[in-house]
Amino acid sequence: MAHYARIYIVSDSLGETAERVAHGAAIQFEHADIRIERLSNILDSQGIDRILDRAAGEAAIVVYTLVRPDLSEHLMCRAQELGVQTVDVMGPVIQALQKTLDLKPRLIPGLSHRLDREYFDRVDAVEFAVKYDDGKDPRGIREADIVLLGVSRTSKTPVSLYLANHRLKVANVPLVPEVPVPQEVFQEARNKSIGLIIDAELLMSIRRQRLKSLGLGSSAQYATMERIMAELDYAWDVFNRLKCPVLDVSNHAVEETATRVLEIRQGGHY
Repeated sequence: MAHYARIYIVSDSLGETAERVAHGAAIQFEHADIRIERLSNILDSQGIDRILDRAAGEAAIVVYTLVRPDLSEHLMCRAQELGVQTVDVMGPVIQALQKTLDLKPRLIPGLSHRLDREYFDRVDAVEFAVKYDDGKDPRGIREADIVLLGVSRTSKTPVSLYLANHRLKVANVPLVPEVPVPQEVFQEARNKSIGLIIDAELLMSIRRQRLKSLGLGSSAQYATMERIMAELDYAWDVFNRLKCPVLDVSNHAVEETATRVLEIRQGGHY
């Protein structure tokens, strides 16, 4: 075919952005044979020289996204010497933003891909927290980064979801005297379990409000002091068996409790 060209995609990261631009341009030329080759993680001038030497010997264009100014400048100068056409996809936009914002860019290769990965890790963690909420499936205990244990209304679910935004997979297990704690907790979660406890009087008030919101009477056993004390005693028994850290959530916002969980995890105080 007479109309032939090759596009070399050069990037100090993956090069996905430049490749999408190149494909978008190439499809506008219906009767042409355009070959696109992506060359990722080019981090030195020698790598750039090898690509340009290849491009100089054929009908080729180099489309690049190089964040480092020294590499970008080297590519432009060397391409000029060899008569190779180049297209800088990212540089002009970064320069325009730098001028408009009056700020220096970070110039970190692969930052966009890293942020994408962080976003999807966060989504996975939220899905994990929902799937393994309230002890629905003990199998999540094995995969979890953190396991929260506590009686009903100790903020296990909201704390789990808050931690998910830090890309941590959290399973939570309700502690009910009549329901045995899953064996997975004792077998696989001793070093990642954290207990949540609360003042008995405060818990009684919270549970009565909960019953009222459901249109139920506040005299149900769930909200009696006798029942609450039995549950809290049971919870302390489980915590002592696990020898796990215990956080008092009384009068603490979800964000405060989650921050304390993070501190425990980061400090290795399990």
